[in-house]
Amino acid sequence: MRVHVTTTVGITAIALLVLPACSSHTSTSPAPSFSARSTSPAAPGPNATPLSSASLTERLLDAGDLGNGYTRQLERAEHNDDVTVLGCPALTDLGGDAATGGSLDFPRKAKTAFTYAGSSDSEVSEELYSDTPDKLSDGMRKIFDAMTGCPRYQVLVGGSAVDVATQKTAPPRLGDEQWSQLLTFSAGGHDSVMKQTAIRDGNVLVIVAGSPALVDRHLDKALAKAAPQ
Repeated sequence: MRVHVTTTVGITAIALLVLPACSSHTSTSPAPSFSARSTSPAAPGPNATPLSSASLTERLLDAGDLGNGYTRQLERAEHNDDVTVLGCPALTDLGGDAATGGSLDFPRKAKTAFTYAGSSDSEVSEELYSDTPDKLSDGMRKIFDAMTGCPRYQVLVGGSAVDVATQKTAPPRLGDEQWSQLLTFSAGGHDSVMKQTAIRDGNVLVIVAGSPALVDRHLDKALAKAAPQ
């Protein structure tokens, strides 16, 4: 199966492991490959009407929200690297970008990414989606079901193999539903670890990914700005 990768932190981690064999990668922000735990099903309410992409953009974190030492990553033109996914029938059945954490199929979205203190190993990125609560919940559950069926699989990037391992982590009890996992990319004796945590609050889905410590540090801020009460 051939899919196109459009994540920032995930594909950056893979590219760093396989360079120089694979020299091109995208630098847009990540979308999720989650494990999930929910506290309540989606339900209609005052926040059932989807927000526009413009409104979501205004709710993204900025460098001032994060503090000193953060530099926003500029978006580059997408290269759509071909990635072959091996050893995961559930992801093969799902297909598309979602197999390797590509963009979710919600038209209303916004994204941003930051590097901390100039280190490529200390990145944090945010992606916001909006739709009806039911659609957001259903989309997350579909990815959750696929990912939990594949705790280990392999991707081929530019002819180089990268092993991917996923591990559920306990998400904070925020919003209406929560998803969280650690992803470990391994190649050539080197490992790169990233964390992805997502919170659905009404009609907004907040995804923060990157260095585990930075994700934990800024998740509350992202949710407070994206889905104010």
